[in-house]
Amino acid sequence: MRGTMHHSPDAERLYDELLVTLVQGGDRRASERLAARWHPRLARTARRLLGNEQQVPGAVQDAWIAIVKGIASLRDPSRFAPWAFGILRRRCVDRIRQSQARRSREASIDAEPSMEGGAHDGLAIRDAFAGLPHDQRLAAQLFFVEGLTLVEIAEVQDVPLGTAKTRLFHARLKLKAALTDHLPGDDT
Repeated sequence: MRGTMHHSPDAERLYDELLVTLVQGGDRRASERLAARWHPRLARTARRLLGNEQQVPGAVQDAWIAIVKGIASLRDPSRFAPWAFGILRRRCVDRIRQSQARRSREASIDAEPSMEGGAHDGLAIRDAFAGLPHDQRLAAQLFFVEGLTLVEIAEVQDVPLGTAKTRLFHARLKLKAALTDHLPGDDT
């Protein structure tokens, strides 16, 4: 019965808050539970931000190291989600910068990255997200996939609320346009 129960987002947030509080108190099992709950979410977001599956494990590991080192300084355990995603964002940006520097040094640019097969809709969604500017992609990922609020997205991206709203608004428009182009039977 345990695997079939669904919890409300509020219950999930309260459980995360409890885990963070326990981790701050030195509870090792709570730390393991928090990592088990959050690792997939961080990996999913890193995958979307980096667009490079090979960099995901390193970015998430770097984020976890920073999370573990800094969790004691997190004053409000209810702010764990935006705090953790903010750390992940910075680690992903670091990796993107390192990749860009390496590519410019090697001066080899691939014209078209290869994408392995999968469902047409999944590819269309991936392509649509990949076509977004970095800041809009992160806002869309955090809102649509991770369920963060606009206030939390603004906190993760370290921008004013109005900027987060604008980024999400433009991301929605671009995603809608890109996905409308991929609808079957729409030859207009």
